[in-house]
Amino acid sequence: MTESEILKFAKYIDHTLLKPEASEVDIKQFCSEAKDYNFATVFVNPYYIKLVVDLLKGSGTNVGCAIAFPTGAITTRTKILETEQAITDGANEIDMVMNVGALKSRYYDYVKNDIIEVVNAARPYTVKVILETCLLTDEEKVKAALIAKDAGAKFVKTSTGFSTGGATVSDIKLLRKTVGKEMGVKASGGIRNYKTAKAMIDAGANRIGTSSGVKIIEELKRKS
Repeated sequence: MTESEILKFAKYIDHTLLKPEASEVDIKQFCSEAKDYNFATVFVNPYYIKLVVDLLKGSGTNVGCAIAFPTGAITTRTKILETEQAITDGANEIDMVMNVGALKSRYYDYVKNDIIEVVNAARPYTVKVILETCLLTDEEKVKAALIAKDAGAKFVKTSTGFSTGGATVSDIKLLRKTVGKEMGVKASGGIRNYKTAKAMIDAGANRIGTSSGVKIIEELKRKS
């Protein structure tokens, strides 16, 4: 694989640091890595958005904020406020956690409106909806993905990485089949090496959420 192909692969990666114990030193290191490796986005919790915006200025790497993380079980109004603050602080990508309990209760109109309100608050920026697939049946995954698509989200995403499981190849295939080619699919949770990342991309993912981006690209360089 050529250097340009490695750089292209790096653009699949959302370099993610959402651990509650992440310090300012950790965030600075992550942003430095993102610039060095040409990652698509750095994703952090709302508190660090202003710092990340400053650190990534002029780099071409986007600034992503996790909303209602990791449970999604907050009110729509709170999600709107979180999103508005993140955009004001400089975020240009939003990953929101769907209200899983509402979906499983079949309150589909609520779930759709919840997403619509975040999409509107983030406009014109990209919103990805985290479905937490490990907690859903296949039927629920399909329903959730279609709701997110209908609500105007740009991506569906598998997982927070904080629940009982992460991304699987079968889930990526199912989500890609459900939403079609026009919507993004993000694989996230448990992706720690190049083999797994490549399998997710081959299955239909066009973004990878991971805290192991450096390890993945270094592994790819060694293979090349």
